[in-house]
Amino acid sequence: MTLSQPASRKLVELSGTAAEAALSADSVIVLPTGAIEFHGPHLPLITDYLIADSVANAAVEAAAAEGQDVWILPTIAYTKSDEHHWAPGTMWISWDTLMQTVVELGNSIAATPARKLVFFNGHGGNLALLQVACRELRRRFGLETFLMGATVPPGDHDGPEELGLGIHAGHSETSLVLHLRPELVDLSVAERSVPAHLADYEHIGFRKRVTFGWLSNDFSTNGTLGDPTGASAAYGAELFDASVADAVAAFGEIARFDASGASA
Repeated sequence: MTLSQPASRKLVELSGTAAEAALSADSVIVLPTGAIEFHGPHLPLITDYLIADSVANAAVEAAAAEGQDVWILPTIAYTKSDEHHWAPGTMWISWDTLMQTVVELGNSIAATPARKLVFFNGHGGNLALLQVACRELRRRFGLETFLMGATVPPGDHDGPEELGLGIHAGHSETSLVLHLRPELVDLSVAERSVPAHLADYEHIGFRKRVTFGWLSNDFSTNGTLGDPTGASAAYGAELFDASVADAVAAFGEIARFDASGASA
């Protein structure tokens, strides 16, 4: 007998028995990770959480509408944000607390029929830790683990020149929040803060071959790394739609992924 799938793709809205019946070894479980941290004077503390949660939920719903066996867990709000530890409103936990949290959640997921787990991350400070966690969960519990970013650029656009350094509270994040929750944005106090001197280094940078340890107040105390002044809800909508569409395609690929090639 084929069981009908529940309407909700939020796993926690199901009963335990319904969840067990709905999940299988082919199911993909998505766990968004955000942050609560200082994003300058113009953006809310909830920015990273809001983006990860909004894109992930929209993508899971769209993927399910296409018939994909994908489910979502509640977004983790408090994560490794200690690069902003100095700034008011930042709520952070230590790397070992977050690692232990995701490992224990992985152990809980491994107790379900599902075997694929996707960390859907909206905060750059979590990246290195979640990459380690993916291998830890693979080794300890046999889960197939994946890490993906919450957003992708929609292509060419007429935004400000951020020199590849617009990584926090800049054009993209501000535009996304203008699209999602415009009442939370105050562009009247937004200011450009691009550490242009970093662009002079050929090998060292946020996205170059040589990375470096940093705190956000190494560059300024306004909590911005980028240029939010030209942000727009229209660009935010483009970025949101592109990110959702890309995530839906990625979920489909994750569902059929086989590292060993045995099913090829």
